Amino acid sequence: MGDWIVVPIVLPAVMAALIVLAVRHYILLQRVFSITATVALVAVTLSLVIFANGNGPEMYALSDWPAPFGIVLVLDRLSAMMVFLTSILGLGVVLFASSEWDKRGKHFHALFQFQLMGVNGAFLTGDLFNLFVFFEVLLIASYGLMLHGAGADRLKAGMQYVVVNLTGSALFLVGVGMIYSVTGTLNMADLAIQVANIAPGDAALLRAGALVLLLVFCVKAAMVPIHFWLPGTYANAPAPVAALFAIMTKVGAYSVLRVYSLAFGDNAGDMAWLAQPYILPAALITIAVGMIGVLAAKRLNNLIAFAVIGSMGTLLTAIGLFTPESISAGLYYLLHSTFSAAALFLIADLVVSRRGQFGDSLNTAPVFHQSGFLAILFFIGAIGMAGMPPLSGFIGKLQILDASRDSDAMVWIWSVILVTSLMCIIGFGRAGSVLFWKSASAEGEIVVEGAKWPVLPIIAACGMLGGLFALTVFAGPISSYLNGTADQIFDTSQYIRAVLGDGALAQFGQ
Repeated sequence: MGDWIVVPIVLPAVMAALIVLAVRHYILLQRVFSITATVALVAVTLSLVIFANGNGPEMYALSDWPAPFGIVLVLDRLSAMMVFLTSILGLGVVLFASSEWDKRGKHFHALFQFQLMGVNGAFLTGDLFNLFVFFEVLLIASYGLMLHGAGADRLKAGMQYVVVNLTGSALFLVGVGMIYSVTGTLNMADLAIQVANIAPGDAALLRAGALVLLLVFCVKAAMVPIHFWLPGTYANAPAPVAALFAIMTKVGAYSVLRVYSLAFGDNAGDMAWLAQPYILPAALITIAVGMIGVLAAKRLNNLIAFAVIGSMGTLLTAIGLFTPESISAGLYYLLHSTFSAAALFLIADLVVSRRGQFGDSLNTAPVFHQSGFLAILFFIGAIGMAGMPPLSGFIGKLQILDASRDSDAMVWIWSVILVTSLMCIIGFGRAGSVLFWKSASAEGEIVVEGAKWPVLPIIAACGMLGGLFALTVFAGPISSYLNGTADQIFDTSQYIRAVLGDGALAQFGQ
């Protein structure tokens, strides 16, 4: 693909700068520029997926500096899928925000494009230090988006979000420094070779650095016990921002999968799969904590935020098994959980904006405008999040359960996933009953001034739900792509050859 590999990073970066410099005073032009750039991004990333499906990994060396000395981007099946998912999600978010949300604060579209730049860069980079750089880009943009529209609750939650992530960034640098001090490299392909040949006296420091990085990635992925920042942040963020943040936790999960399968996988000797003993038990606890939060939630947005924590636990359970079957199942569930979380946050905003003084509280209130239509959307989103048939959540959980059959923790995995799925059904059933069914029997009607059929927000919400239907209808072809992705992840020689050339494989005897 050559220069096209860098386009998912350069395109939003250039567009963000253009919006700030040229059209910052014209909201209509900002919308046109932002939507056009995101549509173009969808087209580019789709072409990257098509290319990755028929070819091996490919490297792009910035400024033509050779690896491992220069900055490299690497396109493979996994990174192509993730940037395509980001662009699809981004298109839904920018359409929803362009109805009115982008007018509640300054520079929404510029921050949104910088966010896309950071997320895409994190998925494409082949270097740990540049992973840190792109983490910071996406986090800085997310700080501004989180506070978009102001408000005391949002400011309080945003401050907690900033403090936690700044702490994570500091730990990231510490972990990277420890790894570099003993390996002399941060290129992930080169790191895979250096870890396999590490001197015994340096092994303890390398292990400590790898575990510090694991902690940082788990902060991003909202894994217990460092999940506490997510409910307040997601529940108080503007609806389109909360929907966009559905991909943020996936950056943490992706980083765990990329780093600990490539650099600390089968060829890492004593360091092989060092993350596995920590991830699997913590992931199961994360599922339980998330679904208990769903049962206890008194507000709609908090309920969805805790459901996101539970879904991340399910995803990390699949990743924690570290087998090709579990990774394929986990990636399918990753796609599903991103669309379901984004859809629910967008639907929740449509509901809250029509409930007047009752807001997102889970209390019985009179009926509101378009309640019947929104009840249908909420019902579909709840089915998806709970993992009920026939939607893709059921398929994803079934694949994860099947992939865990040979695990020593099979009983725990099956028990936790099945029991918490029931808890999720009860939690969303209760919320839907209060919001729609019981409201139908209440006296009066809530009339919100200016309530109408918002075309772009409804298209965006239905589009996210459409992603669930697409995952269900095309489950076969998608699973086939993901099976190939999992095989490519575990065959690290392809990635190393693409970045360092055939000569590097002599280190592994290949």
